[in-house]
Amino acid sequence: MLAWFALLMVGLTGLAIFGLNWGWPRLEVWRLTPRAPFQAQPALPANAYADPAMWIARPDLAGNPAQFLPPGITHDRKGAAYVFFLHPTTYENRKSWNAPLDHTNSRLRAELAVRSSASVFNDEAAIYAPRYRQAALGTFLVNRPEQLRAIAVAQGDASLALAAFLRAVPPGAPIVLAGRGQGALILMRLIRDMVRNTPLSARVIAVYLTGWPVSPRHDLPLLGMPACTHADQAGCVMSWATFAAPADPREVTAASANYPALDGKIRDDVALCTNPLTGGAATNAPVSANLGSLVMSDERHPATLVRALVGGHCEPDNGLLIINRPRHMGDDVMPGNNFSIYDFPLFWLNLRGDVARREATWTRAHHS
Repeated sequence: MLAWFALLMVGLTGLAIFGLNWGWPRLEVWRLTPRAPFQAQPALPANAYADPAMWIARPDLAGNPAQFLPPGITHDRKGAAYVFFLHPTTYENRKSWNAPLDHTNSRLRAELAVRSSASVFNDEAAIYAPRYRQAALGTFLVNRPEQLRAIAVAQGDASLALAAFLRAVPPGAPIVLAGRGQGALILMRLIRDMVRNTPLSARVIAVYLTGWPVSPRHDLPLLGMPACTHADQAGCVMSWATFAAPADPREVTAASANYPALDGKIRDDVALCTNPLTGGAATNAPVSANLGSLVMSDERHPATLVRALVGGHCEPDNGLLIINRPRHMGDDVMPGNNFSIYDFPLFWLNLRGDVARREATWTRAHHS
């Protein structure tokens, strides 16, 4: 009898493991993949981003979420850089392959992303974060022609927004380009097409690309900038994707494999990982190196800045930034211990210092 019971338990355990490794991912694909046929989207008017309503953050907007500061933090400097930030995927609906611009829930989530992430840069001259017809979350879970058409719509909007941003900022002013997740994927393409090999490239203080793999072999050369390897370097690329141990990046790896690298090839190398705690100067950093993580408010916790919450090291085998699991950041951790939604908030105060140092280097070089 005990033997039969043991065999039953082994069988049930096997079924559970099978369900987690096979059934659950497929259930997520079914739950999130858009059901409707792809609807061709007309291009936005060339002047669409002259409308303040097309921006989440812009210097003239009241209640600008990018200006959020946690308690105890003040603006202690006024930088000269103008920041362009592309928010990550916030549209989880399966009714369409691209988010309608008036979709309430995805708009609110995008504003929260700007509040927690783009606020890193609010010691600079101004932050611009556009709304755009982002590709739905489900498009990243399948390999179908619709997904490339959906990302093309989002990229078309973002290119108009970047052009409007460049017209709005003072000629010759330094700029910072930042994006997370889908925003990073699109921003890489915009840098390749609109920044590289133009006079604009000399104005770039730094690029921050998080939550999407950047290939040193296939992406970096077409960005026209090297990876950041020390904290006071200007004109370079920072990139990382945050996971807690034990990390399982299979979902992210599968999603990114459906989108070619900037040179049109499949990424076949270890993703770039520049540790935000060291500015790329070292791959490892202890908890004590973290000057402050931004923990946003919820029904149980007020917004606060927590010192020494996580350390991190770049994993040489896969390019992930591995952290110790924080006590509390929020409920948006993705499968596989994926903390990429917190790529900016986890290192909030370090990143404020990071962009300040790179701006100082850029200013010295250009004034001399």
